[in-house]
Amino acid sequence: MSSTLVLAFLALMLAALGMGWVIGRRSPLPAVGEPILQPPPLPSPSVAQPADRISIEALSDAALIAEGATAVAANAAARALFGARVEGGDLRLVVRHPAVLDAIAEAAASGTSSNREFGGIGAGNSAWRLRAVDAGQGRVLVVFDDITQTRLTERMRVDFVANASHELRTPLATLSGFIETLAGPAAEDEPARRRFLAIMANEASRMSRLIDDLLSLSRIELDKHVRPSMSLDMGSVFADVGKTLAMRLEQDQRQLLLQVPPALPPVIGDRDQILQVLHNLVSNALKYGQSGTPVTVGVTVEEAGPASPAQLRVLVSDIGEGIAPEHLPRLTERFYRVDSQRSRKMGGTGLGLAIVKHIVERHRGRLEIESQLGEGSRVSFTLPLAQPPRPAPVPVEAAGAD
Repeated sequence: MSSTLVLAFLALMLAALGMGWVIGRRSPLPAVGEPILQPPPLPSPSVAQPADRISIEALSDAALIAEGATAVAANAAARALFGARVEGGDLRLVVRHPAVLDAIAEAAASGTSSNREFGGIGAGNSAWRLRAVDAGQGRVLVVFDDITQTRLTERMRVDFVANASHELRTPLATLSGFIETLAGPAAEDEPARRRFLAIMANEASRMSRLIDDLLSLSRIELDKHVRPSMSLDMGSVFADVGKTLAMRLEQDQRQLLLQVPPALPPVIGDRDQILQVLHNLVSNALKYGQSGTPVTVGVTVEEAGPASPAQLRVLVSDIGEGIAPEHLPRLTERFYRVDSQRSRKMGGTGLGLAIVKHIVERHRGRLEIESQLGEGSRVSFTLPLAQPPRPAPVPVEAAGAD
């Protein structure tokens, strides 16, 4: 064999050996019967696992799952409260409240739960109750319960009891003092006895009105979320108000001007409560309007708009001293009076406009108060109109009919 053929044969063998080495390095063939192993999948870049998000999305309260100081998952309520960046974000930067971080750290360290009540997050003066529960694997479930309305209700109840006690204590003290006087020094003084008995009767009547208003306000609050459903003819309501207050108007030499258009459409309302609203508003106009001036009750029908239904607007106006602007936002508060001495002297309980406000809210209406010093006051409220009956469909003639 020539040297040329030997060299060619050696080159071919080296090339074959080289190719086998490369193939073996890239994909070694398994032995017979040996399973072929697949490479493990790459980890998902998402911070929150789908199961975590699904589990907390079922909660109506704001909730998140924390791992250390990082929120690895947050439900829709938590994203609305803290912003979309809360998921996967650093709680020290997103929430920025030490009570939250302390509760998470305590729950993770103890392996149990931690509770906190705090404020300073969300809109306004919100109050929150936080519960952090150890969820295992270094994670903590945090739930935020909004208790703002509960705190406001408790504060209102405390204020209400304190104000009611004060309002009842004053006439009771007056009655006790006069009883002692009549039983002692004025026992034989007939003029003084008549004068004291008249004052005692006024104070007892005032207490009776106060108790009646308190009971009325309680009944209204019980039904506040139950919307009236009966159709009501407002024409007869205005007529009843005029008859009820006729004697008082005559005594004060006042007139009640009813500017009511004919054929008013019916409204949805509770007749007794609407009568109470009108009686309270007209009575206030009689108390604080100037003597000899009329009290006007006007009625207009407002058509439905893009954001409001068709409604009836009732306006009660008087001519009097008016009310300063700083008092207007607080007029519907319980027991709030612009002039306490004058109001008590006129027999007011401080609950009239509070009752009006709650009744109008129950009817899904709106109460507005306007006043100018030296000119008088205007109080209006709205009531939704009853749905008019739908017209009967007009029959369509068949095509081609004569």
